[in-house]
Amino acid sequence: MSDVKINIRDNGPLLVEGSFQLLDAEGNALPLAADKPDFALCRCGASANKPFCDGAHKSAGFEDCTRAPSE
Repeated sequence: MSDVKINIRDNGPLLVEGSFQLLDAEGNALPLAADKPDFALCRCGASANKPFCDGAHKSAGFEDCTRAPSE
């Protein structure tokens, strides 16, 4: 199993923890600070710093509380 964990934040970003690469559509790696323990990726589309979250979801009215399906 991978050392990467992705948490879906209620009404907010995807919080990615662990060692990973983030690639653009052409396969180029986006620079990630090695000393950061996690990165927040935008889900709302309103961030001015895509693909990273800048908190714009709060004023954009983004709402999503995804839950895993019950068995």
